[in-house]
Amino acid sequence: MSAVLVEAPFTPIAPAAKAEVALVLLGTGVVGGAFLKLLCTPAGSRLHLVGAANSRKQQTDSTQLAARDLRERLKREGAARGDDALLASLDAHRATVKVIVDATASSELASRHADWLARGYHVVTANKSLAGGQLSGWRALQAARAAGGRYGDSATVGAGLPVLSTLRRLCDCGDALLTLEGVFSGSLSYLFNQYDGTRPFSALLREARKHGYTEPDPRADLSGEDVARKLLILARNAGFALGKDEVVVESLVPESLRDVSTEVFLERLEELDEPLAALHEAARERGQVLRFLARINQRGRARVGLTEVPLTHPAARLYGTDNQFALTTTRYHTQPLVIQGPGAGPEVTAQALLGDILALG
Repeated sequence: MSAVLVEAPFTPIAPAAKAEVALVLLGTGVVGGAFLKLLCTPAGSRLHLVGAANSRKQQTDSTQLAARDLRERLKREGAARGDDALLASLDAHRATVKVIVDATASSELASRHADWLARGYHVVTANKSLAGGQLSGWRALQAARAAGGRYGDSATVGAGLPVLSTLRRLCDCGDALLTLEGVFSGSLSYLFNQYDGTRPFSALLREARKHGYTEPDPRADLSGEDVARKLLILARNAGFALGKDEVVVESLVPESLRDVSTEVFLERLEELDEPLAALHEAARERGQVLRFLARINQRGRARVGLTEVPLTHPAARLYGTDNQFALTTTRYHTQPLVIQGPGAGPEVTAQALLGDILALG
């Protein structure tokens, strides 16, 4: 007698329910404002904003937090800044996942990240000041991550491009970074992708500032310090215990303009033109172009600054505000692993913050 096979009816496996998330947002500027817009989309449906703050005022009232013009309201009204009320709002919420989102560039706020993590809060940030600052701060951060909450930092490098996640996955698999080179600044990428000698550099810089590609004070970009912080974050995640003073940073800002006010600097931008025009012409005569590169080799020697590259170099073929990260490792050694894409913009940076939050639960 032959056996009869009876097929059981197919029962799909229901996806696990996602956890509710309570969060406070520190920083309601350009990136914070873009993040608030994302909270109003379906992707933010299980996220509960229980507090928001700018540098002077904060709000924890649910009615006020739900207002479409929250950013503008915070400029006019709200309680004085203080962490205690914000953290109390987190603690009081029923959600099991509690997150502090730092969308600022404040070194003072960044110095509190390790403490927040050690107290069990998750921290998601675009702020590079701690991880890319002094080595002691980086070590305190790592100790707090081991003992407390999780740290979402995708937005600190490459505006959310999958750079840190890729680097960590390679290292977790036993690979090792040999060299890293690339263009880590969207504003400097735009400037030198455009600069061909036909227009003064100062004119391009004013244009880039008008488009919002630079910081309000462009020296934050031109100094190379922001690029250096990103290089330190990447290098430290790859196992290089580099101190801040071990990165050679070549600033584009002349000594005579480094200590003047922002207003004076903007009035004297033409002082940048002659030195850069000379560098551009020298590179052109050698068949090369200028790019602002960050580099680290396998001995841990790190440099950030303007470099001549041949037209065949990957950085010579960038577009707009593209960032580029070329990783040569023990397994990617014949050709580097290249990650490239838009490296500036509030929308992509805010999306990186949201992605890190959603990955928590």
